[in-house]
Amino acid sequence: MRTTLHYIFVLTVLLITSFLTSAHAFQKNSDKFVVVLDAGHGGHDSGNVGNGYRESNIALNIVLQVGKELEKNKDIKVIYTRTKDVFVTLRGRAKIANDADADLFVSVHCNAHNSSANGTETFVLGLHANQRNFEIAKKENEVIFLESDYEKHYEGFDPNSPESFITLSLIQEDYLDQSIRLARYIEDNFKSQQKRKSRGVKQAGFWVLHNTYMPSVLVETGFLTYKKEGSYLNSKTGQSKMSKSITDAILDYKKQLDLNVGENIYNDSNTVPTEVEEPQIIDNVVFKVQIAASSKKLEPKSYNFKGLDDISREKVGNFYKYFYGYTSDYSQIKQLQIQAKSKGYKDCFVVAYRDGKKIDVSEALKSASN
Repeated sequence: MRTTLHYIFVLTVLLITSFLTSAHAFQKNSDKFVVVLDAGHGGHDSGNVGNGYRESNIALNIVLQVGKELEKNKDIKVIYTRTKDVFVTLRGRAKIANDADADLFVSVHCNAHNSSANGTETFVLGLHANQRNFEIAKKENEVIFLESDYEKHYEGFDPNSPESFITLSLIQEDYLDQSIRLARYIEDNFKSQQKRKSRGVKQAGFWVLHNTYMPSVLVETGFLTYKKEGSYLNSKTGQSKMSKSITDAILDYKKQLDLNVGENIYNDSNTVPTEVEEPQIIDNVVFKVQIAASSKKLEPKSYNFKGLDDISREKVGNFYKYFYGYTSDYSQIKQLQIQAKSKGYKDCFVVAYRDGKKIDVSEALKSASN
């Protein structure tokens, strides 16, 4: 009995210690920018093997180099879905990112096609715009069939059915703006830094992007089936250069978030005088100008937003979105957008809400013309 009580006591102490250690670790990293790096495939899932090159190995090498560089920044915490050649389920990858309460999820892959297709492309979640994008998403999603109990965990999702993709884009909609921004940075770097052919930023229904609750991108670094490109990606030089472009894009993305908010700069000397347009009032619709999105929670005061007043804040997942203005007059919101741009918010854009629900601006304008 005494031995049993001793074991219970020791176990209790260990559990408490473990809990406190975990809590301390969470508190320690709560102010860090968390990036989850996902090397596609792994283990018995080699990915594509165009020209004899192994996608899972190339993706892992690139991811490890990206992580190594990011870890040099004291305010960035890097988490990997895998660091060696092991199989990780799609749901397992998404769970790692969500449990980490990550700020970014970046998945790295290599492409394949039964043609001479070549070039990089970076995907964000969305309905496939064409059959080609659908086929790419289908190929990456079919890894679920390698799991013995996939029917249980993927709730009827069928990678072969276009209808299964329709609901995928809904949950990630609030992160789409940030995902597209990062994707553009990555593709721009591939093109300008490494002189690679960029096929652009695209949307497709990738399951792993759908189930990560943060800005997320899936990077196709090139086609292994295109011999010259496959050889480049399989080389140390190619992997080093591609990892640099991805690393720089993540750092630029974070820098942009940090610059957009929290600078405490007040400067209204550059306010651009605007012409007064005829009011274009749209009933039951409210327009705002989204000027920033960040993991930082700031008071919606003018001193935090370069002198702009009438600031509102909305929390979406791990991010806070900041808006300027509040009006049913579309002509007025366009003027406010011009003013926000003059303050330095070059990427700001107009958003619309009906009955508190976000709608496309085009839908709001269409309702006004009816």
